Amino acid sequence: MSPVYVALDTPDIERAKAIATRVRHHVGGIKLGLEFFMANGRHGVHEMADIGLPIFLDLKFHDIPNTVGKAVQALRPLEPAIITVHAAGGRAMLEDAKAAAPTGTKVVAVTMLTSLDANDLTSIGLSPDPHEQVVRLAELAKSAGVDGIVCSGEEVKAAHAAWKDGFFVVPGVRPANGITGDQKRVVTPRTALDAGASILVIGRPITQAEDPDLAAREIEATL
Repeated sequence: MSPVYVALDTPDIERAKAIATRVRHHVGGIKLGLEFFMANGRHGVHEMADIGLPIFLDLKFHDIPNTVGKAVQALRPLEPAIITVHAAGGRAMLEDAKAAAPTGTKVVAVTMLTSLDANDLTSIGLSPDPHEQVVRLAELAKSAGVDGIVCSGEEVKAAHAAWKDGFFVVPGVRPANGITGDQKRVVTPRTALDAGASILVIGRPITQAEDPDLAAREIEATL
């Protein structure tokens, strides 16, 4: 199955269903984020699941351990393939999220958003080294017992070397001729996969293409 999960970051469920239906033979799953979930809720996730692809529910929980545990538990009936929490929430929060997740759901910890760079890290009081930040949080996620992390393609090689059986989600992936948009640390799909990515999250290069199915097929061909 393709390692590409198409990011359907839209509140419009009909548009999301139309794109997913067109590309479903050339992607491995669907990523639904905050935009979609806030507009369509659990019912919308069920509708998207009917298309027949695994669902990556990207809600990036970050709160006290008890709250995150209960929030993850509330998602159990949806049986998502993957859910996200922020690694910066700490060990106890990560442990509670994993304990609350349904069997078969991968819990992955977001290390550093791909829209951030060294200047952004400095502005929030952290060391201005994305690599160092990602590796530190990857070690925390591994020790807390979650399944893997979300990181950029620039850091996945080092994370994979330190965590051989980890599950690595790489967003901010762009084809060689793609527009980066608001992403700052991007790599090509082939580069990310070669560096150790388990799945690739690709949105606008597919969803905003004139022909989403053709765009998905062209990306698939590079893999």
